[in-house]
Amino acid sequence: MKTLLLFLVLFLAVVVITPMLIGEESYILIAIGDSAIESNVISAVILLTLVFIIFVLTIKFLRGGLNFSFSAWNKIAFAGRRRALRDFNKGIAAYVLGDYKQAEHLLAKSAEKSTLEPIAYLVAADAAHKQALKPNTEHYLALLEQSASNLKTSGLEAVIIKVKLLIGQKSYTQARAVIDAHHKHIGHDARLLALEIELSLVEQRFDHVIKQLNSAQKQKTITADTISLWQQKAFHGAFEQQIKQQDSNALQEYWQQLPKKVKQSETVLMVYCQVLAENNINEPLEKLLLPIIKKGAASNILKAMRTLPITQVDSLMSASQKHLHKEPQNALWLSLVAHFAMTTGQWPLAEKAFNTLVNLEVQQYDKVDLLAFSQVLEHQGQLKKANQVLRKIHA
Repeated sequence: MKTLLLFLVLFLAVVVITPMLIGEESYILIAIGDSAIESNVISAVILLTLVFIIFVLTIKFLRGGLNFSFSAWNKIAFAGRRRALRDFNKGIAAYVLGDYKQAEHLLAKSAEKSTLEPIAYLVAADAAHKQALKPNTEHYLALLEQSASNLKTSGLEAVIIKVKLLIGQKSYTQARAVIDAHHKHIGHDARLLALEIELSLVEQRFDHVIKQLNSAQKQKTITADTISLWQQKAFHGAFEQQIKQQDSNALQEYWQQLPKKVKQSETVLMVYCQVLAENNINEPLEKLLLPIIKKGAASNILKAMRTLPITQVDSLMSASQKHLHKEPQNALWLSLVAHFAMTTGQWPLAEKAFNTLVNLEVQQYDKVDLLAFSQVLEHQGQLKKANQVLRKIHA
């Protein structure tokens, strides 16, 4: 550009100076139809230069103005979206910080204009759920249904959050519809499998849950405690259904048909014993527990027997006392004999066994023993001692 301007200045200088040197003026005649314009060279060159300069300045102005127009249009047209994204980011930050009221407000406000509408409604719904605002949660979930989203755009995580919210809202029919729509992912995602099991327990589809437990046990992200809790709920429900829908014989047949590995599970066995005891089905219960006591090996099952609502414990008591005679300082047998004596109303025997237990050199009793001991003392009118034992529970 500088070279062009320098060339232009030199050219003008030559045009202007040359006529001066030769002492003659040069003229230009421009004829347009019947009209003619006459001018000298110097005036014509100056005029053309001015026209050229005006033309260049005009082009430069127009280009700058065009750029300004596009920039201004961009700012005006997308100002709402940028503001929505700012509100969305602030809403997510508020949610993480636990300010659910502010998070709900900002996310709901930014949902429509942002490009993250499904996520905004989901998190807003969860924020409302954490505030126990059921109508708001339902409103955001309804808006989520209307938004154009799919698994590819929102991800499986959005489905999982939605199902959790629906279960939390006790909208079980809607939750079932969402899970069934994505049932092919249940076997590949532990989180969706867990929700399937939780929902099936609510729906009392206990046999279905029992089948799903095999898959759940293979998932590394599902803890053993969670599996055990599901087993308790599923098998307790399945056993109760057999009794309510048929009778105790159907329950026993159901138990016999279970795989051997399942029946050997301590959790499942104790749930079965619990159902038998709750329904006063004593003979099958005794057949299960008596061999366990005689062997004396399964300490977890023996401890669990203390809380079973057993009404007939004579044979179990006798077997436990035989062990205690051989090992009079054994905490497990002292505890079991004390609880069985309490069940049969043998209060002095129960008190003696509990006293021996709590006075062992090494503490081996637990809160279950202390609570039962206090009840034994209270029943015999020893209220002061009963209160002292109860204080140990909360110590």
